[in-house]
Amino acid sequence: MIDLAIRGALVIDGTGAAGIVADVAVEGDRIVAIGGNIGVAREEVDAAGLTLAPGFIDAHTHDDRLILGGAEAMLCKLSQGVTTVIVGNCGISLSPVAFDSRPPAPLDLLGDARWWRFPSFAAYAAQLAEVPPAVNALALVGHMPIRIEAMGGDTGRAATSAEVGRMAARLAEALDQGGAGLSTGLWYAPGGGAERDELVALARCAAARNGLYVTHLRDEGNAVEAAVAEAIGIGVSGGLPIVISHHKCTAPENFGKSHATLAMIDACAAHHPIGLDVYPYCASSTVLRPEWVRPDIETVVSWSVPHPDRAGQSLAEIAAEWRVPLHEAAARLVPAGAVYFSMDEGEVRRIMAHRLTMIGSDGLPHDERPHPRLWGTFPRVLGHYARDLGLFPLETAVHKMTGLTAETFGISGRGIVAEGAYADLTLFDPARIIDRADFTAPTLLSAGVVATWVNGRLAYGEGQGVTGACAGRLLKRGS
Repeated sequence: MIDLAIRGALVIDGTGAAGIVADVAVEGDRIVAIGGNIGVAREEVDAAGLTLAPGFIDAHTHDDRLILGGAEAMLCKLSQGVTTVIVGNCGISLSPVAFDSRPPAPLDLLGDARWWRFPSFAAYAAQLAEVPPAVNALALVGHMPIRIEAMGGDTGRAATSAEVGRMAARLAEALDQGGAGLSTGLWYAPGGGAERDELVALARCAAARNGLYVTHLRDEGNAVEAAVAEAIGIGVSGGLPIVISHHKCTAPENFGKSHATLAMIDACAAHHPIGLDVYPYCASSTVLRPEWVRPDIETVVSWSVPHPDRAGQSLAEIAAEWRVPLHEAAARLVPAGAVYFSMDEGEVRRIMAHRLTMIGSDGLPHDERPHPRLWGTFPRVLGHYARDLGLFPLETAVHKMTGLTAETFGISGRGIVAEGAYADLTLFDPARIIDRADFTAPTLLSAGVVATWVNGRLAYGEGQGVTGACAGRLLKRGS
């Protein structure tokens, strides 16, 4: 007798192929049979009229701290059908460096010094082994913590060869302990001082350990084409696969540049492995910086240390109330976070539809008023973009959040519904699935995700919420 039988669902297997109606059998943490006669099970699920897909893989998260918080903390992901998250993005990772005071922005997006308590990747991995997470996680090693450790507070310059050597040693140790690759956030001050030689040296260190190069580009606006060229050059020179994070072209004067950047990515893909991810919204969210605000781009405060009561308020309204310019209002609010309405819907759709584009939420779970992408990304792609707008078929949407992501990041046995694969599964109603979270109510549960299983265990059920099961694992690239 098998453990679980999911009967009569339209199975979309994650490869991009057309769905088929079939029964799926699960024993332990694996799918053991797919077909019309799979035998008797201890638990039966009638899935007629529903769609069964691989558990969604969130290609870009800042869940490094969130996965330490148990099942309830992961409701925002499990309720979307997400079973695996990629953490350590944008050059920000909760290990392998500990801090005894609040780290500089943007590292503080993960919290203050209380959370920066892992002096090695092994310590972080040990915590996840001792208290398993509710979802699986693949963890990148952030460039910024190791750069700050090697250079102190003086990160606005090029690193010396000795400092690059210290970074490389720390990176090598973390990768040997289970890290999946190097991530950079060259738009941010602690990483922005890095020059090509430093980045290529670290990329080669990661390549020697089967790692990836995952990057928040140096510029996503006026110089976005040069930034894409730089990322490609680093990855090719370093000899390792490239992932461009949350690809976008920000500010009205740059709308349309994705025609050129996507062509550059296609040209690279002809001879070198490269991928990219996107979130399905026209607003970004990160730390609030006075030099980034401008009157033609609406900015909404998502959190503020000195003025926590301002979360959810427009920066323009705050500035008007205080009778100060936008830049001065922003300076008074920091340390703070913000949502920037700086993108074009046509650009978002063009990038999302590209054959190499994965889906990533880039959610910031510790913001007081988070961007709704934290709670709504995956149902929004399936319901709004695939079903309602017809941007691509449902099978393509699922592929972008499962099989394509697993292949790009080297996650074996996941992202597909196949005999022998891990039983990470999501069951949803294709007619009802939709995001409910928006910028006024950003933490509303999505509709239509009926059930989510992680490694064969039910983790979420529609109407019941999280089950309390914590069957997730820290994954290693290629295994």
